[in-house]
Amino acid sequence: MRPETILKEFEDAEAILKGHFILSSGLHSDTYMQCARVLMDARRAERLCDALAEKVRRELSETIDLVVSPAMGGVVVGYEMGRQLGISAIFCERSEGTFALRRGFRIEPGQNVLVVEDVVTTGKSSLEAMECIRAHGGNIVAEACLVHRKSADNQDVNPLPVPLISLLEITVHAYAENELPPELAALPVEKPGSRWLKSARQSA
Repeated sequence: MRPETILKEFEDAEAILKGHFILSSGLHSDTYMQCARVLMDARRAERLCDALAEKVRRELSETIDLVVSPAMGGVVVGYEMGRQLGISAIFCERSEGTFALRRGFRIEPGQNVLVVEDVVTTGKSSLEAMECIRAHGGNIVAEACLVHRKSADNQDVNPLPVPLISLLEITVHAYAENELPPELAALPVEKPGSRWLKSARQSA
């Protein structure tokens, strides 16, 4: 699948948002990739994950035993990637602020794990998920994502300690709160990511 075809899938889904956003990393940006809108169409999700799974097969020589995704953003794409690769897919979710396995999910010691996310920027959520996977004995061979959202100031860096296989790479500006350009600071702030959601227990 060509990059322009992939980008059109996002545009057709109205998934490229413009405004003032706080990313899961805490950085601010004028662009947000709302992959949930892309994945809400099961046929579009199938097309994109089929292309990503094929890229994973080409680039990895290791056998993959299990897909693990961080909740919430990675859940849908993780399960579709599991279906495309013909293996089980589970997710880790936050419990008391850190990622944990719940719902009876298990990772067998030594299992080769492919971490799957929707969007990777700084890799913060992915790194936290990897800590959980390693704590359960998983061997992380790579991460796959639909979008690698690169910083305009640091385009060539893989933020993860394992190979990162992305279907689409985009370069956008991201700013620390004390470095906002005036035109961005003037816009109302949105926090669209799931990192900012509070559980019922936290909200009580």
